[in-house]
Amino acid sequence: MNAASDIAAQVIADLSFDRDGLVPAIAQSDETGEVLMLAYMNADALRETLTSGQVCYWSRSRSRLWRKGESSGHVQRLVELRYDCDNDAVLLRVNQSGPACHTNRPNCFFHAVRDGKVVVISEPVAE
Repeated sequence: MNAASDIAAQVIADLSFDRDGLVPAIAQSDETGEVLMLAYMNADALRETLTSGQVCYWSRSRSRLWRKGESSGHVQRLVELRYDCDNDAVLLRVNQSGPACHTNRPNCFFHAVRDGKVVVISEPVAE
């Protein structure tokens, strides 16, 4: 095993996965601190992310590994992985290329409750 594989094994052993074998994973821009998206990771996605440096998630809708940017080209490169005090959530500090959201917005959190209304606070990025 190499160092990246050893670290991946340690992280996977430390984490408390849910009954479906998943942990929530928050992607945050390393550059701006902006929260980009929430997805899920299983042990294989964590292992691939930590060994390759390109973020990989578990797609619950597709029931398979999903490499961020595989269809859009908007990849996430891992800068740092953190996990919380309960070992049941992951924070990924990433370098994001292009929009993070599949709707072509900079992040997935574009609905906001303001002044008693739900408003859309960002529009899709023109490519």
